[in-house]
Amino acid sequence: MVWDFSTEPEFEAKLAWARQFMRERVYPLETLPLDDGQFRRLTAPLKEETKQAGLFAAHLPPELGGTGYGQVKLALLNEIVGSSAIIGPVVFGSQPPDSGNAELIAIAGTADQKARYMRPLLDGELRSCFSMTEQGRGSDPTLIETRAVLDGGEWVINGQKWFSSNGSVADFIIVMCRTNDRENAHDRFSMIIVPKGTPGVHIRDVPSMQHPYERPPMYANESEITYENVRVPAENILGEEGKAFVLAQQRLGPGRIHHCMRWLGQSKRAFDMLCERAVSRSVHGSMLAEKQSVQNWIADSLAEIEAARLMTLHAAWRIDRDGVAAARTEISMIKFFGAQVLHNVIDRALQVHGSLGYSADLPLEEMYRTARSARIYDGPDEVHRVTVARRVLRGYEPVDMPTEHVPTRRLAAMAVYGALLADADRT
Repeated sequence: MVWDFSTEPEFEAKLAWARQFMRERVYPLETLPLDDGQFRRLTAPLKEETKQAGLFAAHLPPELGGTGYGQVKLALLNEIVGSSAIIGPVVFGSQPPDSGNAELIAIAGTADQKARYMRPLLDGELRSCFSMTEQGRGSDPTLIETRAVLDGGEWVINGQKWFSSNGSVADFIIVMCRTNDRENAHDRFSMIIVPKGTPGVHIRDVPSMQHPYERPPMYANESEITYENVRVPAENILGEEGKAFVLAQQRLGPGRIHHCMRWLGQSKRAFDMLCERAVSRSVHGSMLAEKQSVQNWIADSLAEIEAARLMTLHAAWRIDRDGVAAARTEISMIKFFGAQVLHNVIDRALQVHGSLGYSADLPLEEMYRTARSARIYDGPDEVHRVTVARRVLRGYEPVDMPTEHVPTRRLAAMAVYGALLADADRT
């Protein structure tokens, strides 16, 4: 089996353009304290540039307003875009949760839902929220208690959600809730669109390691959302009633690997900062680059990044060839492995910069805080490890270990070599 991740010269030229664009047009914005209005005004022309370059919303097919690149090309692009964790994805039209929500509506939305929500979302005119997680429910979505009941021509929603990304700045929310009591738990839930300003929706931004203090809305705070007799039209349901789990898998599978693609960019940027510091800073009579500990950090970081990159590209290749369902093991592996690599490399880069790395004068401290959440969202590491182990173990059958692997093999070996050993003893 041959894995070929090379691309044609035309696409390589686009990647080169993206690298220069990020350095010259995106990185400078990271230093500005922008509110939401300023952020939208400054990023609007950058979006137009990426559209002109044919790199906007690359995860969607052309008929949905994207450029339709496969997952391998998307990985190569996203590792460049992800080097600026917040702004890069926005100007390339691939920021979460908007990118995943656009895909959901593209897959299951009605013509009216696509016109009202998907198109403006892709154009950056709207922002969205995906409201699924509930506090105390762990990582098992079958335990969701938020309910929606049909009352005439309206859904009435009651419940509480936790860590809903973009909640306070979203123009609409896609909420996952229980809509029936069928025997199969995976057929009980639906997704419903709730527009901004709907009565009964109460939103509180939750301070966290990533956002420990008040920030401009462009930073996509995580929110606690309470739904109190929230009424929306019956036609606001997304897709079929009771089919939220099918939709969620279609959204979360590609979304997870897209995170991993962007983590490569952040890891590589931190690695560059680590190496630049090592060859620039002299301590105790020699450069940091000559210290064995720093050399170990550099070698380990490069090995981990390259391993994560190959795993990500392989998962992308599997999706392109066989589809998302066939690549579930690969996606889960890179999700927990890539998150750990991201943390490791940023941690070393921060350490080598000392107090400067710990300060907000460099992007490393925010990268470090953001990286910690990568091991939790879209499924915690432990869940993905369980997924990988279960899928791998399906290919094995029980054996009688003592008989099969030790005594029997010894007896078989004696049968083959016993005569030779006896002859050797006689001579």
